[in-house]
This record gives sequence, C-alpha cells and structure tokens, in this order.
Amino acid sequence: MNYQESVKYLYSLGHEVLAAKYRLETIGLLLESLGDPHRSFKSVIVAGTNGKGSTAAMIESIERKAGHATALYTSPHLIRIEERIKTGGREISAADFSRLATSVRSSSEDLVTRGALETVPSFFEQVTAIAMLYFEEKRTELAVLEVGLGGRLDATNVAEPLVSVITSIDYDHQEVLGGAIPAIAAEKAAVIKRGARAVIGKQSHKEATEVLMDRCIETGVLPVFVGDPTSVSAADDGRITFDYESAKNRFSRIQLALRGRHQAENAASAIEAVEILSELGFSAPREALIDGLRGVKWPGRLELVNSRPRILLDGAHNPAGARLLRQHLDEFAPKPITLIFGTMKDKDVEAMAEALFGCARAIIVTRIADPRWEGPHRIAALAVEARREFIATDAAELALVEARKVTPKEGTICVAGSLHLAGEVKKAIEKEKHRSRAI
Repeated sequence: MNYQESVKYLYSLGHEVLAAKYRLETIGLLLESLGDPHRSFKSVIVAGTNGKGSTAAMIESIERKAGHATALYTSPHLIRIEERIKTGGREISAADFSRLATSVRSSSEDLVTRGALETVPSFFEQVTAIAMLYFEEKRTELAVLEVGLGGRLDATNVAEPLVSVITSIDYDHQEVLGGAIPAIAAEKAAVIKRGARAVIGKQSHKEATEVLMDRCIETGVLPVFVGDPTSVSAADDGRITFDYESAKNRFSRIQLALRGRHQAENAASAIEAVEILSELGFSAPREALIDGLRGVKWPGRLELVNSRPRILLDGAHNPAGARLLRQHLDEFAPKPITLIFGTMKDKDVEAMAEALFGCARAIIVTRIADPRWEGPHRIAALAVEARREFIATDAAELALVEARKVTPKEGTICVAGSLHLAGEVKKAIEKEKHRSRAI
C-alpha cells in the first residue's frame, strides 16, 4: 500500500472509539505474529483523564535531552496520523508509515485466515502495532506510551513498563469506563503492574486515590505521590514558571514551554517519573530535565496562534478540561472572546457550557467530521440560556471565518470542545498560510 491507501485502509476499519475492541488478546496475537517488537525496548506508560499526553511528551523530551534513544506514542492526532508515532522527537515518515502499515495489515489478515482471529484488529490496534514495529526498527531504548482510552484493556497495556504514571482522574468516556469515579479509576489503575514503579499525580477525587492505592497494594508497588508545585507564576502569554521539591531534589524557577497553570502539576509528575527512570538505567542530569521541560511541544493544548485576533486552540473535551481552560481564559485571554465550540454526543455538554460559555461574547458551533458529533440544537439552547450570541456553521473553516467577523483585532478566538475540532481549525489555519505563501 502507498501512504494514501494505508490511511484509507486503516480508517475503513471503523471509528477509533466506536469500533474499538477493548481486549488485550487481539493486540497480543498481532504483536506476537510480528515478532513481539514491543519487547525490544523499555517503556513508560501514562494513563489518566487529563494531562496524560502533556506528561508523556514531557517525559520523552527530558529523556531525549539526556541522550537516550526515545520514542513517543500518543493519540489522537490533530492533522496527520503520523503525529502519533515519533522517535527522537520526529514523526514517522509517510513512506515508513505506509510500509509498516502494509506489514501489519498482512499479518492481521493472516491471523484471520488461520482462524486465530475472527476479524482483523481494530484501527487503534493496528496503529499501535505500526508504532511498536517502528520503535524496534529505530533501536529505541525507551518508549513513552500514552494510553488511548482507559488502561486495563487499551492496546498500549500489552507493555510491561518500567514506570506507570497516572495523571488526574475525572469523568470522561463513562459509556466505556463506567459512570462513577471508582470504576473509571479502576480501569486506569490497571496499568500499574507488579515489578514496575508507579507515579500518582495529584487527584481531585478521594475515591480515585483510594482505588489507586488499592491497586498498588494488590501489585506490591510502592508509589511515589506527586507533590504540589510552589511559587507558580506565569508570563503574559501564560507560559509557566514554578518551583518543585521532588522525592529526591529541589528545583527552582523551572520554565515550561506549555501554557496553563495546571501544566506545573503535569511537569511534577514527569519529574518524579524521570527520577525513577534514573535509578533504572536512564540517567537524566538536572540540565536535561530543565531543558526538556523548557523545550517540550504539545500541539492543540492551549496552543496560541499569534494573529489578530489571536487564536487559542485547546482540546478541552470534558468538564475538568473545560474548567482549566476557563481559568486560563480569565487570566490571560484579551477580551472579548469568541468561542468556536464543537463536541461529541457522549460528552457532558452542559457542564462544559457552564464552565466556558459565560466568558464568551459569541459562541460559534460547528460540525465536526466525526459520527459522534453533537448537533447545534442542544448547544444553541445552552448558548441562549447563557444569553450569548449564537452562530451555527457546517465546517471548521466557516466557523473561523465567522469568528473573525465578530471578533475585534484585540480580542481572542478560542477553539474548544474536542481535539478533533482543534485539529480541523489548525488544518484550516495551515491551509491559509500555504495559500498566502503561494500568492
């Protein structure tokens, strides 16, 4: 398959969430048929509701600065599927992706032909296998794996990690993980495994902490609990500086490339994980830690596009994420704010609207290219309830056009509600830049 054919094939397997198969037997058989590439490197696995992608990116950045051969596997992607798979800070090439996708497809179909599987592995399972093969080819020493959904039955959980990191746990994907915090926490806690080490990030729900502790006791793992960053301050654009006293060291005036005060907590989790890794053969000098945090990039999370008006892209897609975004907007976003909003039917739209709609002068809802998309009527009712101007559009590009019409140059356009939406708007902005360069 060429690149276009490989991407088309993978998407033909069904929606990443709706068609997902939450079982480990399939990914186990697929990787075994490929020679168990995930056993060729050490790994860190990062689970949680919010902050797991940022934390994973921070750990990888630090270890790469320390000179180790690193890899990073994340999901979902914003624009290109290759964004999910990186080694040494660089995305897999389209040529390598299509080549490995062809191998994984062949092995998948062979498993069905031999009767080992009834149907071919899912989109996420096959992309995970592509990543593992690529990491093996690149002679990866340490891969940082972000859990896709949950943890217990996520395809990434075939790994036997050196360190398992759990970031904050809150309500999300209840239709899969359960409707209560203890059930959600239990799914995520399953990445904590006997013989590994564990880092437990700050939790806002006592029940989550209790479940995580029970899992540590069950597996005989002594966890490190992340402390509170102190002296947290922010530059005018929201980039954070903070102090932190870890289990082993004291750090002053750590600077983050990422925006948002909550990123200090994610960075603290990354610091604790890196210090454990140092004990396990992946040493990271203080300078590497500082440089890694200062240089980490994580698109679509409080990502600022310097234009007039400025555009802030954020993937907040659950109530906790929406509240963190609101805090950032209240503190840093020039007014007035126009909110481009789109989300999925399975999300708590009312809670997100309660957090975000009050800070916006106008709300523009747009269609998202996803079958789970929440139509405009429910969101319109919430906008009317909040007494905000409401505009409905059929595409992200049109939403951006409308937002610029109603937002003065000194204001802010904020995109939120879904990482898919953030990606669609980011793609529209990149198209505009390409067209302007071509003129």
